[in-house]
Parts: sequence; structure tokens; C-alpha cells
Amino acid sequence: QVQLVESGGGLVQPGESLRLSCAASGSIFSIPAMGWYRQAPGRQRELVAAVTSGGSTNYADSVKGRFTISRDNLKSTVYLQMTSLKPEDTAVYYCKADPYCSGDGCYSAIWGQGTLVTVSS
Repeated sequence: QVQLVESGGGLVQPGESLRLSCAASGSIFSIPAMGWYRQAPGRQRELVAAVTSGGSTNYADSVKGRFTISRDNLKSTVYLQMTSLKPEDTAVYYCKADPYCSGDGCYSAIWGQGTLVTVSS
């Protein structure tokens, strides 16, 4: 099964932008949907955005119009472009691959290790 590694987090000021990347160790062609989740201190992990293999996307209401998820199957990478960042966007952001089957077998959902995004002046 693939492994996921997130990168691109950091400290930014309100109103600034960041792009997160989620690199898979293998092909993501067979993965029906991939998403970005986040977890702020003391809060439950929540869906931020998801993209299907066909390119359909959905977003949490709190990020609509500010965040864009994209998927590059050839590079086995999923991106999250974040603009107009707010302090309430501060969280650890995780990449997730939904359960999938490939020629090697079937696999349960896979999570990356997370990358911290801090929005503060």
C-alpha cells in the first residue's frame, strides 16, 4: 500500500497563503478519493477538502472560496492551496487516502503524519 507524506506547513500571517503537498509513495490512480483533514488543539479532526479520481471536489463550508484541492495522478501528489488564511485555520493538516483496491490487493484508509499550519500575527 502507499504511504503518504505531507509537506508545506509553516507559520504565516493572517491573509497570507500556503500550499500543502501530499506525496504518495506509489500510484494513486486506483484510489477513489483523497482528502485533507485538520485537527486543531482540543478539537476533533474534520474534513477540509476532498477530491475524487474523476476530479470532483467538495469543501468544508469554512474554507469554500479560500482553499483549492487538486490531484496530480502522474506525480502521485495531492495539493491544498490555501489563501486568505485566518487564525482559525491553525491546525495540523493530514492527508488521507480512502480505502482502495489495486492489483496488489485491497487496503484500508491511509493517513499521513500531518503538517502543522499556524496562522498568527
